Amino acid sequence: MNLLETGKIVTTHGVRGEVRAEAWSDSPEALLKFRVFYTASGRPLEVEHSRIHRGAINLKLRGYDDIDSAMALIGTVLYLDKDSVKLPEGTYFVNDLLGMRVVDAQSGQCYGELVEVQPTGANDVYHIKSPDGRILLAPAIPQVIKHVNVEAKEMTITPLEGLFDL
Repeated sequence: MNLLETGKIVTTHGVRGEVRAEAWSDSPEALLKFRVFYTASGRPLEVEHSRIHRGAINLKLRGYDDIDSAMALIGTVLYLDKDSVKLPEGTYFVNDLLGMRVVDAQSGQCYGELVEVQPTGANDVYHIKSPDGRILLAPAIPQVIKHVNVEAKEMTITPLEGLFDL
């Protein structure tokens, strides 16, 4: 099983064992379809029901039926089986993008390594650490990002004019 961090239980909700979790995804709603999460050790946490509440996800997990048992879960990082997640075409897990070699689509010049993905609302911004240590910023838009090869850990881009100028 290939585990993917997806959130963290931060508190309880009510007295019947429900917990509140931060969702580490584009939207908490995406996590509602999953019936099983895992702990770091791979132990399954079966979901009886889930709902969105104030921007987070509330979970009722099988076997946690009161506030005392649920409190033991606070701080638990939740994982999904990455192989069970189907992403839409052209979307990627941030974890798969980090460490990618970023090269120019025309010249093959290496701009550096993708070290951070910053969500901005409109589009993500990729932080690329150049060989000289500078951080280059590239918007994750189709005009710039030409090809992503997750297996080869390489991204080809066509920077907008002046994007990487000093």
